[in-house]
Amino acid sequence: MTEPSPPRPQPRPDNEVERALVVVAHPDDADFGAAGTIATWTDAAIEVTLLLCTRGEQGGFDDTPRDQIPALREAEQRAASAVVGVNDVRFLEGHSDGWLEPGWELQRQIVRVIRAVRPQRVLIQSPERWYDRLQASHPDHLAAGEAAIRAVYPAAENRFAFPELLEEGLDAWQVGEVWVMAHPQMTHTVDITDTFARKVKALQQHTSQTAHLGDGLERMLRGWSTALAANAGLEQGRLAEAFAVSRLR
Repeated sequence: MTEPSPPRPQPRPDNEVERALVVVAHPDDADFGAAGTIATWTDAAIEVTLLLCTRGEQGGFDDTPRDQIPALREAEQRAASAVVGVNDVRFLEGHSDGWLEPGWELQRQIVRVIRAVRPQRVLIQSPERWYDRLQASHPDHLAAGEAAIRAVYPAAENRFAFPELLEEGLDAWQVGEVWVMAHPQMTHTVDITDTFARKVKALQQHTSQTAHLGDGLERMLRGWSTALAANAGLEQGRLAEAFAVSRLR
């Protein structure tokens, strides 16, 4: 007889979460992967902080001088985040788009933010490559995901890791759950039908990355979201985003 599969871990209800931290490699990453979900969180009065590891200076599709891109993309991200109710947007220093590595310094910087924000929920990019949708597994995404998961566990909750942070008044903090976007094995689906329009509007703020798509942007997003909803068994016409979820406590 085949043993039944253990139940998949489910996240805490949104009304039990006060603070969430989203960690991504580039401007627009969080909006492509989770803007609809983040909007549902802010609608539920969850305070969301967005942390970006780079300013995406290798991105873009026109002849804008490269030295102007970081400031441009930072402004785009702040505008996009405001659409979904996120006003705390932070950028790390010292890391270059295209060359991100999950080293100790990146981990320490993420741990510092975790301990400062004290989130019960952290959303990260997948450190595992998704071969069915390889574009989602940009090397910087993998690096940001790996650094973030190392920062969540064990470093953020181990007061003997990065002891210099204690001197900054940043004591250990245990994250309750981790959500992973663009993971090869999704375990949790969020219905974003009611926030989909805000997801589209947020991505439209990333003009340097999405303007060339025109009306195709919404069609592409709707296609992805429709497929995810159908895979999760939601009724026809619903739209969704999907994640892998790990409970730590």
